[in-house]
Amino acid sequence: MGNLSIVVQRLRKERERVQKEAQRIDAALAALGSVTSNRSSGQHTMSAAARRKISLAQKARWAKQRTKPKRTISAAGRRRIAAAQRARWARVKREKKAA
Repeated sequence: MGNLSIVVQRLRKERERVQKEAQRIDAALAALGSVTSNRSSGQHTMSAAARRKISLAQKARWAKQRTKPKRTISAAGRRRIAAAQRARWARVKREKKAA
């Protein structure tokens, strides 16, 4: 039983210490609260026009990222591809005839 009373006594001391610490924290918060209360409430409001302007700017940034430059092939490149394709088909037809 002696050990139990020692444990209870230590717990009470710890509770008192924690209560004092909590009081110090509350005092610090109260002091800081009085300092910040001289300023505005901390809410920053933005006009609808400003929100719209920011929104449009962000959407423009997203659109710029999304769009990739469209790649086009030159006329000469298209002619080369078409000639190569005609040659492939001609070879297939020759092989088919030969078989």
